[in-house]
Amino acid sequence: MSDSPRPENDGPSSTPPGDDLPDFDLDDFEIPDDLSSLTGSGEPEFAALITQIAGAEPLAAASSLAQLDLDAVPTSVGAVGVLKDLAGDAPEQAAAAISQLVRGVPLVLVTRTGEQMTAVRFADGVRGDELAPGLVLGGAPESVVDLLTGATSVADLDGVVGSTSISKFKAVRMLTSAARKARKAMGKGEPGLGGKDGA
Repeated sequence: MSDSPRPENDGPSSTPPGDDLPDFDLDDFEIPDDLSSLTGSGEPEFAALITQIAGAEPLAAASSLAQLDLDAVPTSVGAVGVLKDLAGDAPEQAAAAISQLVRGVPLVLVTRTGEQMTAVRFADGVRGDELAPGLVLGGAPESVVDLLTGATSVADLDGVVGSTSISKFKAVRMLTSAARKARKAMGKGEPGLGGKDGA
């Protein structure tokens, strides 16, 4: 018989690691059907409209008439509208509204959630096919790619026009003038507001 003392945690009173946690009443524990809240709100972190509209002001004016809050950014391929309302289907509603106002000029709605990006084509107020983001980014200038991927923010860019800075009266005057210039340009065989191809 050994005279060595027994460890204090040895014997019937010891419990396996983890078994000393307090008891939970599982009768009151309910697992929700919708677990989306565990991964965030599901709303995109960024949404933008890539358009063929030549100039930030015409896009901002059209957005003002559509009662949309966005920042219009001028680029070499057309204005990009960075949306401020990202809740629910607001981005798709915005894309439909702008494409309805500027008929015949398709646009692409790009949304980004984390590292995932989606791109959807809109034309004449109707949602079209989903596009491969790589295809959209591959054909865009570096400034647009930086904006869409988050490498650049709107605050870092020049020539940005907020839609809320343009009254509806001013928006109507701007768009009427732009349409008149576009008709004259098309009559001369030159590209109009729709972009390089005059669409």
